Amino acid sequence: MAEVVTRNKKLLDWVNEVKELCTPKEVHWCDGSEAEKALLIERMLETKTLKKLNPQKRPDSYWAGSDPRDVARVEDRTFICSERESDAGPSNNWREPSEMRETLKSLFRGSMAGRTMYVVPFSMGPIGSKFSLIGIEITDSAYVAVSMGIMARMGQEVLGVLGEDGEFVPALHSVGAPLAEGQTDVPWPCNPDNRYIVHFPETREIWSYGSGYGGNALLGKKCLALRIASVVARDEGWLAEHMLILKLTSPQGVVKYVAGAFPSACGKTNLAMVVPTLPGWSVETVGDDICWMRFGEDGQLWAVNPEAGFFGVAPGTSEKTNPNALHTLGKETIFTNTALTSDGDIWWEGLSDEPPAGLIDWKGNPWTKDSAGPASHPNARFTVSVTNGPSIAPEWEDPRGVPISAILFGGRRASLVPLVTEARDWEHGVFLGSVLASETTAAADGKVGNLRRDPFAMLPFCGYNMADYFGHWLKIGAGADQSKLPKIFLVNWFRRSEQGKFLWPGYGDNARVLEWVAKRVDGSVGYQENALGRVPEPGGINTDGLSITDEALEELVRVDGELLSDEVASIREHYSQFGEKLPEALAKQLSILAEAASKS
Repeated sequence: MAEVVTRNKKLLDWVNEVKELCTPKEVHWCDGSEAEKALLIERMLETKTLKKLNPQKRPDSYWAGSDPRDVARVEDRTFICSERESDAGPSNNWREPSEMRETLKSLFRGSMAGRTMYVVPFSMGPIGSKFSLIGIEITDSAYVAVSMGIMARMGQEVLGVLGEDGEFVPALHSVGAPLAEGQTDVPWPCNPDNRYIVHFPETREIWSYGSGYGGNALLGKKCLALRIASVVARDEGWLAEHMLILKLTSPQGVVKYVAGAFPSACGKTNLAMVVPTLPGWSVETVGDDICWMRFGEDGQLWAVNPEAGFFGVAPGTSEKTNPNALHTLGKETIFTNTALTSDGDIWWEGLSDEPPAGLIDWKGNPWTKDSAGPASHPNARFTVSVTNGPSIAPEWEDPRGVPISAILFGGRRASLVPLVTEARDWEHGVFLGSVLASETTAAADGKVGNLRRDPFAMLPFCGYNMADYFGHWLKIGAGADQSKLPKIFLVNWFRRSEQGKFLWPGYGDNARVLEWVAKRVDGSVGYQENALGRVPEPGGINTDGLSITDEALEELVRVDGELLSDEVASIREHYSQFGEKLPEALAKQLSILAEAASKS
């Protein structure tokens, strides 16, 4: 391993301060080298944090099983500690900053005893890009250090860009499980009864305690790239979004870059890596989860994927749903909380129609179809470098970003919401994003009721008051060249018939909707108007080779008047939580929709 060098006084002082507070047995500055990665993996194999998978089946890949109490993000233990409670807003948990600091300091005092303190310099975004933000994560988890090396650009090169006086986001993490002299470690140390994931927006700080899992511990991801970055974006005039970025190329070689926000379980990663069924069309992946957008000198919105890896949900990923994701996972991957096969590979629900014999479940117990509970945890994950992906676009880490032509918002709705709706203008598009919703359970009668509103798919990730966030989107649009703004669309792959059957085939056929989107961007195809916006005319969606009736296509774009009235009431209730902070433009858009509902 190379010697890590920095003369950044602010960083050195902070590392010493944390060392005094947390009292680790040693400090390791991560250089990001392959030798270092091998060393940390060897340590985790010794502590049984990792298990090496069959190298013939899955080269250079490993399996981890978490503590069963530490398996996902913990929204109820995630805090935005702004100076004023009103700046956190109704969708965030707020605590007074100085009180929270005292709570955290008492928890972190001595928390790394007996452990190695890893200093992880990382860049969200290409190193040296004007888009990028530098963070320093201090952690006592080798699993986190290695995973950060996959999910971000990490190591000495980042310190070189930081220089002697560069700014960084300090991100402090501890699993909260100090080791006494001679105490044997456990494979997955954590402190599930004392979890805190805390953000201080004004001082751009992150403190995370008690969890070793995912977005709770890999602090460059949701914590920095969304919650803190959304505040930076508000202050500096750009957008930090929970969005995929894809490159769509027509048979004529015309390229469009599309961003898309989808709540969980709505096919976001599948769309980012989709294999089109339309001959001649191709989709390449720029990013599957986070998108930072800034205006270029040409007046267009340019976007980068600030991550360097995929941290995806494994269950449900298959050759049918996402073949590109499966091919990405063929080597150099860390799997967490999947099942294990008898021959040293991994398995999860949906990977195959029938589970293989001799499975070991995610908790380490023998599993059969008669066992209680699934073989893999529903939130089981894979962590893998973006460069492993066969669908990755060559320009995925271009420091300039890529120019965005269209923005999609998508939810899981069995009724009411058409297959694809184009917003009439930017303001109307912000309205559609602000009321984005997915059904949490099957809505057997088709009525609104079992909905979770997730505005812009940012509900758990916006670092400030969401009403102010809506206002920021409106301000971005108002100050832009209207002719160069991306068009905004609402999509819904999950519309059902009265018999409960999906009306749209989905997966690779979603590229047919992307084709319509691209043609609307060019103005080369028409539309028809309804109460929600602009939808395809009859024959507007290319259905060549698709077994779908004209009646189903008509139903896919129909808006039911009775359901629309219910939706207006639901949106009104949703908006009421924001009080006087709700932008007037969105109240006006709701009035327009209410009037349309009264006439339908």
